[in-house]
Amino acid sequence: MANHFTLSCESTVDLPYAYVCSRNIPVLFYSYSVDGQEYPDDMGRNPEALPQFYRFLEEGKIPSTSQINVFKYKEFFAKLLQEGDLLHISFGSGMTPSVSNAAMAAEELRQDYPNRKILVIDSLCSSSGYGLLVDEAADLRDQGHSMEEVAQWVMANRQKVHHQFFSTDLKYYRRSGRMSGAAATVGAILSICPIMRLDDGGHIIAYDKVRGKKKAIQRTIQEMEEHAQNGLQYSGKCWICHSNCLAEAEETKEAVRQHFPNLREEIRICDIGTIIASHCGPGTVAVFFLGDDRAPYPSKEAAKGC
Repeated sequence: MANHFTLSCESTVDLPYAYVCSRNIPVLFYSYSVDGQEYPDDMGRNPEALPQFYRFLEEGKIPSTSQINVFKYKEFFAKLLQEGDLLHISFGSGMTPSVSNAAMAAEELRQDYPNRKILVIDSLCSSSGYGLLVDEAADLRDQGHSMEEVAQWVMANRQKVHHQFFSTDLKYYRRSGRMSGAAATVGAILSICPIMRLDDGGHIIAYDKVRGKKKAIQRTIQEMEEHAQNGLQYSGKCWICHSNCLAEAEETKEAVRQHFPNLREEIRICDIGTIIASHCGPGTVAVFFLGDDRAPYPSKEAAKGC
């Protein structure tokens, strides 16, 4: 019988909090700030939290996000270590340097809890792709695998979680300074959708663009066919998340379902949480699946994270 251990994560898994609780995965919450006021990354606990966030964006306000500091990690980890060993899978370092704070907190706590094991892993993932990796780890935990075995699987497979996404709304890219006003205006007129992915280090790469959401969905399917395990015969999990564009997410889900009939479970659709949406804005749809190792990008140009 494997030794008991706790598997934990951070709110940027972009899954409903109720689901994460049902899987017995404690969560450490990020927060964002608007006009000096701090708001938690809610994960669906308050049904008004996401609508309030998008009202801020509509009003032209730009939310700010920050790392989780060492103190918060220590406080979170210490409570869990009282129950047993701990495996913490962190939000990817390609998006935020928070994982280094988690590692420092873990090192300090090893002195206070010499009879406990604590492992911190950089997921190299983001949003519901990060959630998919944690969910797979929870499957292994529930099958009786040891903490070390689960950690080894996560390390071996974290770069195999593909993050394929596109954006149908460029207004926020202009507001946040990620795109010039002229480029955003032309893009909107021509219905340009940037096509993006995460590279092997977990950085956002915009590598192509198409006109219109239908072509964006088609391109997403093509990328999934090329990179998913066993191509069109892929039978693993596939999750989708979106930032305030459920119709586009549903359309993407139907396209995935038609092209990949062997998926082992229903395609899950989740909301992109407030931390990720603070950087991408509304209109983004992302598809996550297991496949080959994610490719590097030669220039290593990356979008800014927290």
